[in-house]
Amino acid sequence: MAKDTQIQTIDINQVQAIGEFGVAELMAMKESIAKKLTWPQFNLFMYQVNRMGLDPSLGHAVPIPYGNDVNIRIEYEGWKSLAQKSEGYQGIYSQAIRENDEFSAESDDDGIITKVSFKVGKPPRGNVVGAFAVAKREGHKDVIVICDLDEFEKYAKKNPAFWKLDNGGIDPDMAKKFAATRAVKAQFNVAQVVEDKMLSLNPGDGNEASEPIRRDITAEANAAAAATKTPPSGEAEKAKRDEEAELKKLRVQMKKNFATLGITTPEAMQEYTDTYGKFKGDIPTLEEVKELLKVMDLHIAEKQAEQDELPL
Repeated sequence: MAKDTQIQTIDINQVQAIGEFGVAELMAMKESIAKKLTWPQFNLFMYQVNRMGLDPSLGHAVPIPYGNDVNIRIEYEGWKSLAQKSEGYQGIYSQAIRENDEFSAESDDDGIITKVSFKVGKPPRGNVVGAFAVAKREGHKDVIVICDLDEFEKYAKKNPAFWKLDNGGIDPDMAKKFAATRAVKAQFNVAQVVEDKMLSLNPGDGNEASEPIRRDITAEANAAAAATKTPPSGEAEKAKRDEEAELKKLRVQMKKNFATLGITTPEAMQEYTDTYGKFKGDIPTLEEVKELLKVMDLHIAEKQAEQDELPL
């Protein structure tokens, strides 16, 4: 009995109010959505989502443990919440397309979808074969996104429990959220807002039309655990902020370098980073990023030299 009381006391001592989240609320969330996280990991998770204006108790974001690593997954409800805070928000509409539904779309000369026509088929409507979403914003053209079955199947292979129904078909709710997430990101640029607030360095991300942004917080959680024993000084905090600011600048430079090298897809960016980035952990250090930028500079110089040698 005394042992349980001691454990509970230690846990409470590790909880501090974060933003508008009080101690009691944090304790409840820790026991419901983050049982597998240590308190330092949970505190870091809550700090990050609070920074972004998200509320895990409303299903906006969840922590995903992978062995010793912890990632943040932003759900559709989180993206929608960010969109609703954007200027000119006028709503989001999404619908799953089934085998017996009637669906058509029109596009302009640039291939941009400008109009969709949808009619629900008679029951049984059949399995999901696609989805579409429309994001409306005052002063902007509607953003219309259409998703095909093969896009869903790619993620269903990774997470069948989330994507598949008992009959093996795609869950229509997941299909609707998938399309709506892409439309929200395209219309309101919320992915960039999240990226800026998280101050993460993830040059291979860029996949704004698929899975929600994730961020590994393991290294920071370890730092937080140490901080509970030795509170950081003002100088240490300033050094950390300076490093985060420099990492943010280097991330921008890295994206420019990718564009110069003609590397434009997330897959190609990730392959390049895996090949030339000597990253020991999931989160690159400042020095590791600087080393990768040096390699990119060499490749850019080589590319320029080849272009200079081309005959006129």
